[in-house]
Amino acid sequence: MTAAYSVEPILSQEAAIAALKGEDNQIRYYAAWWLGKHQVQAGCTALCEALFDERYRIPSGGYPLRRQAARALGQLKNPQAVPALIAALTCDDLHLREAVIQALAAIGDQQAVEPLLKLLQSSQEQPLEALIEALATLQVWSARSQIEPFLNHASERVQCAAARYLFLLTQKPQYIERIINNLHHDNMYLRWAAIFDLGAVGHRQAIDAILAAGVPNSLKLLNLKRILEALLDQEQIDKEITELIFQAIDDLLIQL
Repeated sequence: MTAAYSVEPILSQEAAIAALKGEDNQIRYYAAWWLGKHQVQAGCTALCEALFDERYRIPSGGYPLRRQAARALGQLKNPQAVPALIAALTCDDLHLREAVIQALAAIGDQQAVEPLLKLLQSSQEQPLEALIEALATLQVWSARSQIEPFLNHASERVQCAAARYLFLLTQKPQYIERIINNLHHDNMYLRWAAIFDLGAVGHRQAIDAILAAGVPNSLKLLNLKRILEALLDQEQIDKEITELIFQAIDDLLIQL
């Protein structure tokens, strides 16, 4: 017998978890988003189950609900989700694999290191930008020799990810300059990707480049906030840089 789940507005964690187990794919997708948006830890188990749901599949072969479940788990940052996320890395949906990699990076559990290195070494197509960024976030510096060749990859976004990894490892300015050069690229999305790379770097040169970038002020604010949060997490705070960021944020808010 199939269990019946009542359709009701998602105004509570109980309603969201129940909706995630329902029959309407759009409502289930929204429920996964809601649980992640509100960081409902009680939804972790249901979201892990949704990672392997086969019911919602689009004609091109992708799994929208499974992708959204992975994103939500990344927002929860609950280490209990790591085994399920690692298991989901075997799915042939490239966009799902990308969302899973990003979730593992957000959680930051070292259990993910070996599976991610296996993906990097695989001959199968991978979401390289997300994979390299995850290895940088997890500080897997042993992958340097495998990542350096991606500085010459056909995709400029993959090049930027490799430069970001190598800058975080070496602190050499030549790598951050590779990212900064893309802030003035004709492709708007490449400019946006570059500014998010700089937001992850948090260097003084990155702050100056963000302020001068040809991107909306909202993106500048978001990435200055990311840098500020990273600085405040450090044991020794660089007072000069934090004051610079606060002033820059104030100036940008006035312009909005």
